[in-house]
Amino acid sequence: MRLSVPLPGLAVPFPGLAVLGLAAALLAPAPLLAAPQPEAPDWPCVQRLVPELSTAAVWQGPPIDQALDEWRTHPEVVELINEIAPRRVPVETAEATAVGFIAADPAERERRASLLFAGLFDTLNQERGEVIAGLERLTRRQREFVRSIEADAARLRALQKDPGADPAAVKELTDRVTWQTRIFEERRRTIRYVCEVPVLIEKRLFVLGRAMQGAMQRNGSD
Repeated sequence: MRLSVPLPGLAVPFPGLAVLGLAAALLAPAPLLAAPQPEAPDWPCVQRLVPELSTAAVWQGPPIDQALDEWRTHPEVVELINEIAPRRVPVETAEATAVGFIAADPAERERRASLLFAGLFDTLNQERGEVIAGLERLTRRQREFVRSIEADAARLRALQKDPGADPAAVKELTDRVTWQTRIFEERRRTIRYVCEVPVLIEKRLFVLGRAMQGAMQRNGSD
């Protein structure tokens, strides 16, 4: 909705988002997406922030502490991680690739599974951390951007109360506030979308880990 605020000789369109409402809602620690978390004031998502995943939450196979230090020294594992980690790769394709690698040498199935999952966990946990850091940076920029909008909106209110205000200046500032508000809303939609990415990464890690564990069990009973 757009409101027309009359000035002498000019009807100026004003953004439908009220200035005071903008200040109250958008300067909150977590802008309109989640209840603020005291320990994570810049986290904007509905999901509670877990900065790093634990292996126990996604892996019930053999311990991978040593494998976490070793997987990068195995070129075939590194190559496989590059194949199965990206989210653009269908999870079914990644599962088949991982299971095939484990099944190729039944005598080494636990070692192969541990190395492969360690590499996957390391890679996806790092990617997830980068997404979280990016969301927090964007939240801080949004908060700063709102303050800029508020400053411009305050100047606009002052101009609207001035009978001698230049209509062209009022229109220019109104257009600026309207455009800034639109940008803010687009960024907020982006944040809402990106908030799903950490969840998708966790799901991918869990699904692939479960497939690897299943491959170990099947091969173990052959």
